[in-house]
Amino acid sequence: MITIAIGLSIVLLLVILFLLFRIGTLASIFRGSSVRAAGTTKTSNRVNGTLLLLFLVLGGAAFAWSFADAWDEMNLPLASVHGEWTDNLFWTTMIIIGIVFVITQVLLFIYSYKYQHKDDKRAYYYPHNNKLEIVWTMIPAVVMALLVFGGWKTWTKITSAAPEDAVVIEVMGKQFNWMVRYPGADGQLGVARHTLIDATNEFGVDFSDPNAQDDFMPREIHVPKGKPVLLKIRSRDVIHSVFMPHFRLKMDAVPGMPTKFWFVPSKTTNEMANETGNPDFKYELACTEICGRGHFAMRFIVVVDEPEDYEAWLAEQKPFVEQNPQVLAKFSTESSKTLVAEAHQEEKATEVKTEL
Repeated sequence: MITIAIGLSIVLLLVILFLLFRIGTLASIFRGSSVRAAGTTKTSNRVNGTLLLLFLVLGGAAFAWSFADAWDEMNLPLASVHGEWTDNLFWTTMIIIGIVFVITQVLLFIYSYKYQHKDDKRAYYYPHNNKLEIVWTMIPAVVMALLVFGGWKTWTKITSAAPEDAVVIEVMGKQFNWMVRYPGADGQLGVARHTLIDATNEFGVDFSDPNAQDDFMPREIHVPKGKPVLLKIRSRDVIHSVFMPHFRLKMDAVPGMPTKFWFVPSKTTNEMANETGNPDFKYELACTEICGRGHFAMRFIVVVDEPEDYEAWLAEQKPFVEQNPQVLAKFSTESSKTLVAEAHQEEKATEVKTEL
């Protein structure tokens, strides 16, 4: 708040000075003196040019200070393998664009001062230069092509197929919370259908499917350090977005179009707590797609465990049907077989469309 207040004060001060100067200029012109008006024009150019240089210096200093002050907030500690690739790509792009931005802005303000209007100066007519146009076209084109190519390579690595031994977790967003489902000992998630969703079975899981019998739905996401984790993402209503900033992970949850993202956690929650000096540190999954009035509440705790701690946590989890035995009564043997078969077909068709 203090930073914002100081910035607004500086801007308001500059605006007031500019308006006072303009009032004086207009008053001189309205008095009807052409000589005075010409002198006022020269003074106006000189003052404007000086103010532009002052704005360049003060604005540059304010920008550098705010950038340094917000550095820790902008650069959250990394906690995934692919996060390093993402950060390298981001900062390479920012450095290149930043250098060009600084050069162009400095020249813009300096030239505004240096080439201000003077009665004894005339503009040099320079309409065309093929070599110059080729240079300032080709250099940005080559640089941008290299950045795009680097981004494509990074994105290809990040979105490659998950390893077969990846921990599979289904994440579903709905207004206004996240739900999570793990496969049990069989390692296979049971099929789900939107037509089966009710107050108890919020995922719409067909519990007559043998693969669903041991699925469980915890209140926190637990993942093992150093092992690949595959998130199967979907939405139950509107577009949401899975965002885990420390893992540099972001993927939209789109209704009717399953998405996915896999990553390898590189630091446990305890290690990150020690690194940040915050004993209460928690990784979190947040929604970054404004999805309605309760959007702010869509947060979910993520815990990164050592592999042995993760296995101990996994062993403690109870299947959903064991905790809610009443859901099994809704699934008869014959009808459920048909539902499972149809659901498998829909799931395969959806995966094909997603890959395409």
